[in-house]
Amino acid sequence: MSILGIEIRRSAALGAALATVVIGVGALYGATGRWSSGWMPLAMTIREYLLLLWPLALAAGAWQGRREHRAKVGELFTTTARPRAQRMLPVLGAMAITLAVAYLLVTGAGIIGIITTAQHLPVLNFAVVTGVGALSLIAAVWLGLGIGRMLPALVTAPALAVAGVLLVFLSAVRLDDWLAAALTPVHGSSTFHAYQTIDNRVSGALAISMAALAVTGLLLFVAGGWRARTAAVVPLALGLTVAIVVVPRDRDVLNGPVDPAARELVCTDDTPTVCVSRMHANVLDALTPLAREGLTVLAKLPNAPTAVHEDTHLYVLDEVRPPQGHAVTIPIRIDKRGGLAHPNAVLPEIVKGLGVSYDLQCQNRDEVVERAAAYWLLGREPQSDVEVIPGMIFEDPEINAEAVMLWQGLRELPDDEALARVTAVRDALLVCAGISGILPGSAR
Repeated sequence: MSILGIEIRRSAALGAALATVVIGVGALYGATGRWSSGWMPLAMTIREYLLLLWPLALAAGAWQGRREHRAKVGELFTTTARPRAQRMLPVLGAMAITLAVAYLLVTGAGIIGIITTAQHLPVLNFAVVTGVGALSLIAAVWLGLGIGRMLPALVTAPALAVAGVLLVFLSAVRLDDWLAAALTPVHGSSTFHAYQTIDNRVSGALAISMAALAVTGLLLFVAGGWRARTAAVVPLALGLTVAIVVVPRDRDVLNGPVDPAARELVCTDDTPTVCVSRMHANVLDALTPLAREGLTVLAKLPNAPTAVHEDTHLYVLDEVRPPQGHAVTIPIRIDKRGGLAHPNAVLPEIVKGLGVSYDLQCQNRDEVVERAAAYWLLGREPQSDVEVIPGMIFEDPEINAEAVMLWQGLRELPDDEALARVTAVRDALLVCAGISGILPGSAR
């Protein structure tokens, strides 16, 4: 233990660990909105940042690996009776321990940001994704040690850093999905939807390949000749073969798999019912009064919706929207602190469309007519979606101008007749019928 402690203090281990923590934490808190919604987004974001951390570990190992050559003590050490492998183990241990701890410290720094807001913790999945990420750093630093000792030139470390970035990036974007999943630690870590995870079978295949890479790096580092160095490739070849054999081939498993528990709805105990996904359960209290205000507005219509649900169906996976019955579905957005983002958009999004969800198979939707009817219910002049809906950056000005004209026509009618017209628009939307000409002054 004393030898290991000396290696941790005097080798490149602490410097590499410090650089890993600084870069990892800096990257995390430079984009908190990417992972503030929960535990799995955090674990996946850190895995994606291995695009930077993995080459750093590779270069740190190479820098440390040339220490004997730099100090010109290689021949001196070969005259000692102590076995080469025994002499190398403290260095291997020091680099592995510090890099793994650094990865966990980056994860811990992220946990501090979500500990009070994130409620859905898939313990096994989070631990596996995090553990494989730490293992990949150990594989990188050990491989760097082996290459650095074998090629102890000054340029080796920076060259490996550049090569590592290119290798990780190109393997993630150019290889087939199943092959990239088995070989690169960043595959599957880009988040495409809120309920995304990394399948444990994919993590298992990657763990096999990373463990094989680590063993090869270890053998290269302790090898005493070219025969031993050549033999060091065998574990890597075997490990990659096994990983490729066991990795799943199903695209739904490889790319953006869904955690069904994260997507389950969590609802209020009282009525009107408001439900959000388990992933976003922490915003239920903030959402409930806003959602119920929207239901109160829609209650002016006969047979109005009686509940608000988070829209959990996924466009990116080409899922068909399930029937919602008497519930209005709305998207839930999470801010950088893990709370409800854009609360002012909740009411308009509930009333927009008069409580009728969009069906891509129906071609009867008319933004102008629906906006005029919705804002009549709200009792205020229509606004452009650019001013209301997050993410909207452009809209044809004529859309809102025409909606204002129809809204003014509704206001000129007696309340009963205006309500009947708005109800007729809603009923036509429900049965996928045309809505042109229903509102006064509308030729649409």
